[in-house]
Amino acid sequence: MARPSLFQRATVTRIVKESVDARTFVLAPHEGPITYRAGQFCNVKVTIDGAELFRSYSMSSAPETDGELMTTVKRVPGGAVSNWLHDNLAEGDEIEMSRAAGRFCLRETDVPLLGFSGGSGITPILSLAKSALATTNRTVRLLCADRDAESVIFEAALTDLVRRHPGRLEVVRHLDSASGFLDPAAIRDFVGPDGHGDYYICGPEPFMEMIEKAAPGPGLVFSERFGAPAPALEDADAVEEAADEVSTAPATPIPETVTVILKRRKKKVPYRAGDTLLESARRAGLTPPFSCESGNCATCIARVTEGHAYLRQNDALSDDELADGYVLTCQAVPDSETITVDYE
Repeated sequence: MARPSLFQRATVTRIVKESVDARTFVLAPHEGPITYRAGQFCNVKVTIDGAELFRSYSMSSAPETDGELMTTVKRVPGGAVSNWLHDNLAEGDEIEMSRAAGRFCLRETDVPLLGFSGGSGITPILSLAKSALATTNRTVRLLCADRDAESVIFEAALTDLVRRHPGRLEVVRHLDSASGFLDPAAIRDFVGPDGHGDYYICGPEPFMEMIEKAAPGPGLVFSERFGAPAPALEDADAVEEAADEVSTAPATPIPETVTVILKRRKKKVPYRAGDTLLESARRAGLTPPFSCESGNCATCIARVTEGHAYLRQNDALSDDELADGYVLTCQAVPDSETITVDYE
């Protein structure tokens, strides 16, 4: 049975300098336009020094307003993939990209859209704003925080949107270099006394946590997080504690070992209670593909060929893919006496 097609090649048709450390890559997928919603992201796969690396990048385009597919990448100090893209990609080059994923999307409503972005977090917020302005009558208010004037992303694009949607779009700029970091009082002032609207938040983790706590409500809050690798559990007490926290685990047997097949290598590793299949594959000394580790992107997809595993979270696989035995290994926890997972 063929593995669901996740990645395809795409040609970089243009590169746009958005700020001193952010670039927009305009992509032409070889298999034709991809289907996506405003606010979603794709995964990029690159090979650096012989190692395959995966990263999630939001689309800055919106399907309702842009004829080209665009993703915007900010150079991150020490970031292997972002730096590689900035330093190596040129117009005419090709990259591998996944299908679109993610649920940081607009819901059907007429309430105001309140967007909060920190740095490159403006990327999916811009996509959402374009879509809302083009397809609804909603008002859109954005609070954009940047390090300094040179770091501002999409200044021209947002200025043009304000001009084309007078009375519906407001953009408030905040520069840390001039005013210090945003604080809860500034968030409440921006939202206003009634707090009415849908809140979309994207940026550094402390920035998002501060806004989530400061948001006065009664609006719904949507935050975009791409996740981070789960910390390793080194001792038996930690393993037992982790297992106790998996409250949705069915009361069924767990395997003694996990068999993992990756790149023509087949390895068995003793199963550790509470581990996902991805964690088991890592402990087997393998380097399986992954990106978000949140059940959003499907980069870590594999097929369970023997046994069964349940998913803690699934925002990427269809019912047909699940029925065919495919799982998100970052979320798949074995619940059978034997299990084999095949990444091929």
